[in-house]
Amino acid sequence: MKALKIMGTINEQGQLTLDQPLITDKNSRVEVIVLIPEKTDQDDTSQAEVLADFRQAWHEAMTGQTIPVAQLWEGQQQESFC
Repeated sequence: MKALKIMGTINEQGQLTLDQPLITDKNSRVEVIVLIPEKTDQDDTSQAEVLADFRQAWHEAMTGQTIPVAQLWEGQQQESFC
């Protein structure tokens, strides 16, 4: 059996549409395995939210509203000893 990897989309009717035509023998039966990525929290974050978070972080950095890395590390070390 020969394996091909190609991306596609499942529409609202549950039908699979491939992004490109398959280059193989025509009129032959195939076995299809569909791998669907699991949704993560990152997938739920919109581009607008990411941009807003970046702008906030940039503003804090430019206005001196930062904490030295050494101070952050001290807090982490104290928590690990508790």
